[in-house]
Amino acid sequence: MAVTAYVYNSFHAELGSEGHDFSSDTLKLALLDNNHTFTGTDDVWSDISANEVSGTGYTAGGKALTSLAITTDDTNKRGYIDAADVQWTSATISGAYHAVLYNTSDSDKLIFSLNLGGAQTCTSGTFLVQWPSGGFALMTGS
Repeated sequence: MAVTAYVYNSFHAELGSEGHDFSSDTLKLALLDNNHTFTGTDDVWSDISANEVSGTGYTAGGKALTSLAITTDDTNKRGYIDAADVQWTSATISGAYHAVLYNTSDSDKLIFSLNLGGAQTCTSGTFLVQWPSGGFALMTGS
């Protein structure tokens, strides 16, 4: 499955103003259907929440990240966000096309949207969003 991450414009601005504190904030990952289209100018969860999936074992509003870590790669001029894989167990979920990360501790501000590469489904099993080794690159410097 090819996954593409798109960072919301407001997150870039928030980084400059110290709006997010990943050491103490609660970040959630929610699943969205194919009606969601990434728009960089969306700012908060309520801008896109109408497109959230539903299903047995899925928690509306998404699931909080655990084992959150932010790392810096000075050589390649990047910052990475890493966390434990997110999973919904005993779940039946269909039509999840996107996974969106947002910050519930900072007015539900959006961070990034993952395009899951097409409809992802799970029937009476575990729906897993697996974090890549080393995390997702959030910013690339010049």
